[in-house]
Amino acid sequence: MTHERHGAAEAADSVLVALADPTRRQLLDLMAAEGEATATTLAEQLPVSRQAVVKHLAVLDAAGLVSGRRAGREVRYAVQPGALDATARWMAALAADWDRRLANIKRIAEEAERDSG
Repeated sequence: MTHERHGAAEAADSVLVALADPTRRQLLDLMAAEGEATATTLAEQLPVSRQAVVKHLAVLDAAGLVSGRRAGREVRYAVQPGALDATARWMAALAADWDRRLANIKRIAEEAERDSG
């Protein structure tokens, strides 16, 4: 695996771990619909505490999926699509590699069948 592909896989790991939690996916959905939001406004829409929302936002932030900016006493969070886009590209490249491998296996099997027949 090239250094670049390895780095993309590592970045995808943190995104996939962050997205594995249904509450974090809900937070992303809410922020995508509302634009910016505070932990307090997000917690009002979910069956979890504000403190839990803050912890989930920290995981999403570490994965590069959201960013927070201070506005007075509040921190307003917004979705950052770059990490998700990069993960989707990594997954598409991985799928394309598998498609090529499977096509080669099919070609070899068909040639072997033709040669033996």
